[in-house]
Amino acid sequence: MHSFFKIFKSLQYKKTKLLVVSTLVLLLIIFTLDRLFPIPLPPANDGVMVVAADGAPLRAYPTSDGVWRYRVQVEDVSPNYLQSLIAYEDQYFYQHPGINPFSFFRAAWQWAESGRIISGGSTLTMQVARILDGPADRSILAKTKQMARALQLEMHLSKREILTIYLNHAPMGGIVEGVEMASRMYLNKSAKSLSVAEGAMLAVLPQSPTRNRPDTQPKRAEAARNKVLDRLSTLGYLSIADVADAKIERVIAQPIRAEWRAPLAAERLKNSAAKATGVVTTTLESELQTQIETLVSDRANTLPPKVSIAAMIMENDTLAVRAYVGSADFANQERFAHVDMARGVRSPGSTLKPFLYAMALDDGLIHSESLLVDAPQSFGGYAPGNFQASFSGAVSVSEALQRSLNVPAVDVLTRVGAERFASTLRGGGVRLRMEQGATPNLSVILGGASTTLEELVGAYRALAYGGVAGRARLTPTDPIVETRLMSEGAAWIVRDILETGGRPDRPYDDGSSRGGFAWKTGTSFGFRDAWAIGVTDRYTIGVWMGRPDGTPNPGFFGANSAAPLARDIAAILPTVKGVRAPRPSTVSATDICWPLGVAREQVPANLCHQTRRAWVINNVAPPTLPDRGQVASLRETIHIDTKTNTRVHQACAAFDANVPSQIASSEVARWPAHLAAWLPADLAEKNNIADWRSDCRSRHASTIPLTIRGIEHGSLITATAKAKSTANAVKLNLTTVGANGNVYWLLDGVMLDNKPATKNIQLTLAQNGRHDLTASDDTGRHARVSFSAKGFANK
Repeated sequence: MHSFFKIFKSLQYKKTKLLVVSTLVLLLIIFTLDRLFPIPLPPANDGVMVVAADGAPLRAYPTSDGVWRYRVQVEDVSPNYLQSLIAYEDQYFYQHPGINPFSFFRAAWQWAESGRIISGGSTLTMQVARILDGPADRSILAKTKQMARALQLEMHLSKREILTIYLNHAPMGGIVEGVEMASRMYLNKSAKSLSVAEGAMLAVLPQSPTRNRPDTQPKRAEAARNKVLDRLSTLGYLSIADVADAKIERVIAQPIRAEWRAPLAAERLKNSAAKATGVVTTTLESELQTQIETLVSDRANTLPPKVSIAAMIMENDTLAVRAYVGSADFANQERFAHVDMARGVRSPGSTLKPFLYAMALDDGLIHSESLLVDAPQSFGGYAPGNFQASFSGAVSVSEALQRSLNVPAVDVLTRVGAERFASTLRGGGVRLRMEQGATPNLSVILGGASTTLEELVGAYRALAYGGVAGRARLTPTDPIVETRLMSEGAAWIVRDILETGGRPDRPYDDGSSRGGFAWKTGTSFGFRDAWAIGVTDRYTIGVWMGRPDGTPNPGFFGANSAAPLARDIAAILPTVKGVRAPRPSTVSATDICWPLGVAREQVPANLCHQTRRAWVINNVAPPTLPDRGQVASLRETIHIDTKTNTRVHQACAAFDANVPSQIASSEVARWPAHLAAWLPADLAEKNNIADWRSDCRSRHASTIPLTIRGIEHGSLITATAKAKSTANAVKLNLTTVGANGNVYWLLDGVMLDNKPATKNIQLTLAQNGRHDLTASDDTGRHARVSFSAKGFANK
């Protein structure tokens, strides 16, 4: 008996030893295999998906394996999908170690009976293993490998991590992988908002991604979906009524396409970081982006070939860019599809003028109705003209800005200073680019430097945001950068001018009739760039049109091309009642007088030739800018010799102030000299000051009146016999006498020529009717002759 127990113990020891050794060997084999065949986990961040603020995909960049994928976590997916997936594919997913023994033995029994694999007994973990290792056949060896990999996955990863891999890498048809991308591509919605029916359809799609695709095989997709719904009912996850309701939903899916929204904005963000991967979230609003792209595309179809469009919409409060269109049509290479003109450096035309007048308002140089001169002038040799080549004479600041007149703007810039103006703009985010070595000059206000649409949009925001400009933000992580560009009062006045005309005496309205959109247009030299930039209470809108290669587009300018699109954009933007900023306390309405420009109560009635209602800052109405044509002030005390009715001064040889009966003194208000040719009869009479007495002229220039030679006042020009029957014209050689500096020639208010006083001009006349010919010199003196023409072929 004793020897029996001894033998038994020996056998037990050997079995235990063998078991331990076998276990160690098995563990060693498992460890070795685990090291030799590591889990081929997908890259944590591979490929780029640029999305809108609400998560909607804008543009996808393929992963290294050439697929479209939108990474999500388990909590980002609808419970309806997760329920369908687990219940239909692997209801014991959270209990088994990677292999479901019951499913395995069932599959083995079916194989033994039929001699072929009927059901694979595959778990979600095994499906993840197949995804990681790539396609495989349905052989026993392939299944064995999948089971081994599944066990390995369960050893290293949590159930959540395994499920996350499946959610992002399950094949969903074509080059689409993952439930989120499938939901976006087929259903145009996030996987977080999938319905019961939609969740069931996408849960079964990976079983046969080609045959069950909802966009190409809707009937098959519906049948597969219903199969999942029935199983959910059988397992008790859904009631019969719930299943019936879910089956009512039709399978309607949009086809997969490679058309993306905001493609150039996406490209910009992708390239902004050399290793940009994963999901890049923008500030863009997907629905608004689609609307703006549609508007731009429709407008582009009406434009000549090679003309492109850029548009940007920025939210004023947050500086977030809500829509970004860099080119007219990303699919049209003829329109330079890949050139992002939202960042293109181009001449801004007249779009900088609002900032100039705002600076002048803050400097105390002007108010909204200050008298400006729109007449031919030379500013140190720079003689600008207007877009329409005509001049209007006396205009207010409001009129000059609304009509985008060039000469008044250049005049104001000479007072502000070109370099200071450029420096202030640079501080507000608008960098004026000039040729290397060049410095800002008077031409910058008319487009003589270059900037970008994006910079202009950021600066124009100041008009709707109390004078504070900002840098446009394209992602939520971009910093908020703001700069005060003008005072709150100046911003309000300039916006009011652009939106309503800037007249305080207009009938009261609540703003609804004005549309709430204040904009400014611009056209660069040669019709190369057409602009429209403006603000509403909530948004700043910018539009550019032109050819990216800089080729001119005759006939296309801001007012007739860019402005209509900008207004259409403003019309579709959401508005909020009651958000319009009230008039600042620093701004008030005051009656002012022309030509002096000051408040009406500050001058006698006889010096107030014309009354206007103006917006002023801090109750101060600055006087009219100093006259360029004369050194004397516009408000002046003069002395008249009543005996000869001529003007005298104390330096005259025969001046005797002690003889009151002969010398009368009075105060007069003069209009700027360059306006003399444009004053109507009543104002010209008030502006007419007596001529100097002969012995008083020596101290004053221009003793010889300016006259036109070559045509007489009241002349009748008759066409020659040849000109009557053809388009030929009569040519007249004209000159002036008594002019100083340059002479500006105008026919019916339109500039003909600008030449030194010593040079003749040739007038080509081929138009019947009455004409007015005006010559004006640098001192503002002028002469005008009226004549008629008849008998020409051109009526």
